[in-house]
Amino acid sequence: MIKYLYKKIKLLRQENGFSQKYMAKALGMSRPTYMQIETGERELTITEAKKLASIFGMQLANFLALKKAAKSTVVLEKEKVPKKSKTAGIRIIVPRANIKKFKETLLYILGKIGAKPNIGETALYKLLYFIDFDFYEKFEEQLTGARYIKNHYGPTPIEFKKIAEEMEQKGEIERVRSKYFQYDQKKYLPHREPDLSKLSAQEIKHIDEVLARLSDKNAQELTEYSHSDTPWLVHKDGEIISYESVFYRDQDHSVRNYEDEL
Repeated sequence: MIKYLYKKIKLLRQENGFSQKYMAKALGMSRPTYMQIETGERELTITEAKKLASIFGMQLANFLALKKAAKSTVVLEKEKVPKKSKTAGIRIIVPRANIKKFKETLLYILGKIGAKPNIGETALYKLLYFIDFDFYEKFEEQLTGARYIKNHYGPTPIEFKKIAEEMEQKGEIERVRSKYFQYDQKKYLPHREPDLSKLSAQEIKHIDEVLARLSDKNAQELTEYSHSDTPWLVHKDGEIISYESVFYRDQDHSVRNYEDEL
């Protein structure tokens, strides 16, 4: 294998929030075999290298040359992707299945707690973050597939605004302005029932548990709680938060009983 390529593969996987289980499945191999790639114990075939480059949104030559992936922007599947220019970044299409699940998850959350006075946009961002990252810690699978970046106000779902705008245009949700004590607040109210066939019983149970635990907190409390969570702490401002970092959480944030697995 090209010198240091295995290190770059691990770094790219972490930056994109992919699990080793996901990568192994995408490459059509077992997880132990994939782990050998990340440790440099196993050589890549050209077919595997092409698949990896595609997964990370890179050209094969740039991937093998250890170049950084181009900065990505979110495009919903229905949008037309303009022709690439030399300066344009790679535009990543969010899988339609994930968009549908995100929409139904959002509608389910809004139906349950959207009318509560403490649930504005900022609080909603944090609840989505904990729903997604707690689920990943417990089951090593993504729930909505949303990506979150670190900013001053805590983890923020990159896909939220585009998806919310589309839902608002279709009349599925309504954005309203309100006050929470002396603070201006942006709220979202649902205008249709969620399609629960897009969510498994396990996912619905998990969402309910997170809402029961956290939905009474206000935006400031949720922000402070997210700021003390390892995934937020170990990333720089503007970085995409790696789902893998949930496995380094402290006792106050971890939702998985690792002792039962020993």
